[in-house]
Amino acid sequence: MNLKSILLSALLTSSVTLFATDNAPKYIFYFIGDGMGPGSVMGTDTYLRLAAGRSNPLLWERFPQCSMSTTYSYNSPVTDSAAAGTALSSGHKTRNNMLGMGPDSVAVRNIADDLKEMGYGIGLVTNVAADDATPAAFYAHVPSRDMAYEIDTQAAESKIDFLAGSRIRGIKRNGKYSGIYEKFAENGWDIVRGVKNYNEATSPRVLLINDVDTLNNNSGYAIDKPAEWNLLRDYTATALNHMTKHTPERFFLMIEGGNIDWAAHDDDAATIIREVLDFEETMQLAYDFYLAHPEETLIVVTADHETGGMTVGQKSVGYNCFPKRLEGQTISKANFNDLVSELLKRPNPVSKEEMKQILTDKLGFYTIVPINEACQKRLDETFERTFISRNDYFNDALYHKFPEFVEEVFTIMNEIAGFGFTTTKHSGNPVGVCAIGPGSDLFGSPLDNTEIPLRIMEAAKR
Repeated sequence: MNLKSILLSALLTSSVTLFATDNAPKYIFYFIGDGMGPGSVMGTDTYLRLAAGRSNPLLWERFPQCSMSTTYSYNSPVTDSAAAGTALSSGHKTRNNMLGMGPDSVAVRNIADDLKEMGYGIGLVTNVAADDATPAAFYAHVPSRDMAYEIDTQAAESKIDFLAGSRIRGIKRNGKYSGIYEKFAENGWDIVRGVKNYNEATSPRVLLINDVDTLNNNSGYAIDKPAEWNLLRDYTATALNHMTKHTPERFFLMIEGGNIDWAAHDDDAATIIREVLDFEETMQLAYDFYLAHPEETLIVVTADHETGGMTVGQKSVGYNCFPKRLEGQTISKANFNDLVSELLKRPNPVSKEEMKQILTDKLGFYTIVPINEACQKRLDETFERTFISRNDYFNDALYHKFPEFVEEVFTIMNEIAGFGFTTTKHSGNPVGVCAIGPGSDLFGSPLDNTEIPLRIMEAAKR
């Protein structure tokens, strides 16, 4: 048995022997930006500096300890979210699509289990489904991340104190209502619909989801919402309220910015940047808590993997980047796609003049985004194929399927703003790791993702 296996066994299997000391953090915040690689972080920094007039980088980049982490899975140099979530929660590599299990399909312990046994309250927050891969990695053990009902059943039977997300996916089973909400209730959970109704909860265990059941896995992009809207921030504020009320002595909160990944799968630079800024705004809540309890609070920030292969700069702009041009975009690529889909259903075809006005209103084309003759020709040709001849192709970006015109519009937007993408899937690029507070010194050197939960546990038992 090698040294790492010994450490895994000591820290994650024999957790009953662990205990917190006076030097250990009482409050641990674990922030995971889904798909938030160096490109999306630097893209946001570039936007802040060149467009928003802000000189300081993102909050976590100013933490005293910052390093990088590798993310490969057991069976691939490019991980999926299930394998990455398992690594970040348990310290074990596993196969893509597997959740809370090793590659041999044997369940592995995670730090939520261990911290709970040490007296910490446990809260998990995301702005995508509460049973999606990252949050589920902290309570579920299944061979496939797609086993939504089984994942939700394990959530209901877990020792989690607070679970929040846009929805849960296991509502139906074999085409019928699964009875999953009753299963949560039987296990002592209050099911709360919407932040505004949290005060109705009386149980120390709360499942907080959207006001109504939705088919969409995420909560909608920030760019499509009112300026003050930030579901991740509101869920996190509610979680912090819940934990300080019910487990004030010690708690662990995992907070995932899931929509960063969704936007990155779409290669949608403006939407990615807005989601990263919402992630930072949410983190400010934890940082304010840290400032009030600096000797007792550890904040660790990382990502499960990189998505999209985003770069600052591409050949279309040479040694430059123009993020200010993204400010003309007031709609996500996904919602623009919905708009185009509705136009395609019209009995009378949309005209080029009408589409030009839409592009001006929604994306700032012809005003803040300069469209030259070559770009206009590309727009005209793809408009013809998509709307007139209907001789179209679709690009599958995992969560959305885009017709050629939508792809061309956003390719042009990225080219003119100066942001590049290599894929609509994940990449094997490393991700950042930053930390502040007691135990943060453990995160100042390059890591593998499996080492991060081990070091959180090392900090917790100091």
